[in-house]
Amino acid sequence: MNGATELGPEVKEALQRHFGFREFLEGQEEIVRAVLAGRDVLGVMPTGAGKSLCYQLPALLRDGVTFVVSPLIALMKDQVDALAARGVAATMINSSLPAAAQRERLHGLRHGVYRVIYIAPERMRSQAFLEALQGIPVSLVAVDEAHCLSQWGHDFRPDYMRLGKLIAQVGRPQVIALTATATPEVRLDIVKTLELRDPFVCVSGFARPNLSLRVTQVGGQEDKFRRLGEAVRKHGAGIVYCATRKHVDEVTEVLRDQLETPVVAYHAGLSAEQRDRAQEAFVGRKCPVAVATNAFGMGIDRPDVRFVLHFDVPGSLEAYYQEAGRAGRDGEPAVCELLFNFADTRTQEFFIDCNNPSPETVRSVYQGVRRLAGDQGEVRLPLADLAQRIGIDHGMALSACLTLLGRAGYIGRFDIPGERMRGTRVLRPEIEASALDLDWEGMREKERRDREKLRTLVNYCYSTNCRQRDILIYFGEPQPALCESCDVCSERGGQVREGSDEERLILCKALSGLARMSQRTAGGWKGRYGRGRIIQMLLGSRSQEVLNNRLDTLSTYGILRGMGEAYLFALFEELKRAGCVEVERVGDYPLLKLTERGERVMRGEESCSLRWPERSRMPKTPAHKAKEDGEESRDAPDAELLERLKRCRAEAAARAGLPLYGVFSNRTLEELAVHRPSTVEEALEIHGIGPHKAERFVMGFLEVIRSYDEESPGG
Repeated sequence: MNGATELGPEVKEALQRHFGFREFLEGQEEIVRAVLAGRDVLGVMPTGAGKSLCYQLPALLRDGVTFVVSPLIALMKDQVDALAARGVAATMINSSLPAAAQRERLHGLRHGVYRVIYIAPERMRSQAFLEALQGIPVSLVAVDEAHCLSQWGHDFRPDYMRLGKLIAQVGRPQVIALTATATPEVRLDIVKTLELRDPFVCVSGFARPNLSLRVTQVGGQEDKFRRLGEAVRKHGAGIVYCATRKHVDEVTEVLRDQLETPVVAYHAGLSAEQRDRAQEAFVGRKCPVAVATNAFGMGIDRPDVRFVLHFDVPGSLEAYYQEAGRAGRDGEPAVCELLFNFADTRTQEFFIDCNNPSPETVRSVYQGVRRLAGDQGEVRLPLADLAQRIGIDHGMALSACLTLLGRAGYIGRFDIPGERMRGTRVLRPEIEASALDLDWEGMREKERRDREKLRTLVNYCYSTNCRQRDILIYFGEPQPALCESCDVCSERGGQVREGSDEERLILCKALSGLARMSQRTAGGWKGRYGRGRIIQMLLGSRSQEVLNNRLDTLSTYGILRGMGEAYLFALFEELKRAGCVEVERVGDYPLLKLTERGERVMRGEESCSLRWPERSRMPKTPAHKAKEDGEESRDAPDAELLERLKRCRAEAAARAGLPLYGVFSNRTLEELAVHRPSTVEEALEIHGIGPHKAERFVMGFLEVIRSYDEESPGG
């Protein structure tokens, strides 16, 4: 294994003696082997996969002290207590301890009393603390929840950026970084920030086959509370995540008063003592349900959580999957349900605005702090009061500005003994606001990425692909299989199979047609046409669009004539779910492109299992029936359906106070009448329909199409 030695019998013996395990879980053995061989390590392992053992076991087998950087005090205490119960000399240093206790524990470290010490990242702010570490024989630094150090991750914590000082202060020992959720981009950032030397990178499978991932489209609060009640009554123990403290309080009240469910609330507005009591009640099984913001859950070790329900839209797939992953840690089936209403994304947009302040806002905050600090050079005000005095609308935006200024060395934040607030000290008062030198370009890039993450999450909610497969692809897993348990897989029904010889031939012809209408580049395939146009070509359509683009001259023109438009639409949908084709948007145009896997399937180099569409079950509208009877394929919209869609548009425009084109253009209505989408995901592939208009208008048009198809002969 890349230079790592095989594990000796003493390792398995220590695993059994200290932890009670006879064998390693997936990914653990490879990481332990690399650590014992002296290599830096980056380990990405799913929630519940046993990340802590990967540094705790080597700590027991080697000389020297292991430092563990962990973001949650409650988690530290649990792990220190667990190690102590196993006879391991472990301790922790964080802000919950008085200075005398911290000095005593540092003295014990110097004299070999402890083998493992947990440190909170905020300790890195103290130069005195860092200097006190000199002379301690540190053999390993373990960085838990390592995604927190990447500003491209979903849970960036500035204190993690100071870890380089800690590592340098203790002589640059071996480093192991661990996290449950990190995209390839975040993994590169972790390696770069921690300066890992030729690291062994182990990415264990992100798949959680015992989790059933579901997205439920909801209309509003009443609909949400109905689904919430059903989940609690059906599944028992669980976590309900809300985007705001206000929603936590509202949901808690409904569960407690209306549904008579024992519940605890958890958010940053509660005192540390209240949060500790809530966490202990939930983890200790004294209370079955916790309602919380994303401040709750990191390191929560309750294995029998049967459901995780997101009452509001989270900000990214990373955040969603990490929170959903707290269900079913005992390996038993669990349900993870996201209640989706597009209007909820406004809350996340607000968070993005606050967390990514403009240069003007940052300069204004700096100028205000300088003014309030005066000759003393510091300000001691609660965040809300400071925001009001400076003229900032929201404390979250102020906090983001202070973080940026602190990282650049213009201000310092300090704890105030006995107070639940921190002071702000101006470090370079001679610098004017206009002369601030910050990474403005990097700030703009972070905002762009944050908004892209939210768009990805929204696309996930609208997607008709396998939920788990979409997530695994996002995290960089190649060719993941369908999960068979999410809402999409369950509702599709049918058996996944490779297909008959005839079906495989149809598949190759469809992919070949797509390849002829795509562009091969050095970076892969690039789409040029939408799915509807590709299907027209395959069916041998004589539409003006096909002829004008000379698609009738392609070798694959008409190669699937007679198969039926509905069948090919369904086939391409299955190919998208299987990862053989992808949709990429160029402006408002959704273009279909071949993937690398699709090319291998087309060439017969790889098999592909699908839920094959059944032609006998395809809808037979008059246009479909004409094609089956051998008549010329027609692409003109059905006149009656188009008229109904125009009436629907007029009604929608009147309700919204918009001109007709403000709802949908004539071209959009014509494409709706030709392609007749049945889901929001399919409608999003129509020209002129984006997520905003889909949320606001499209359901009424889909209902018109459905009613018309039911009335049509053979519908």
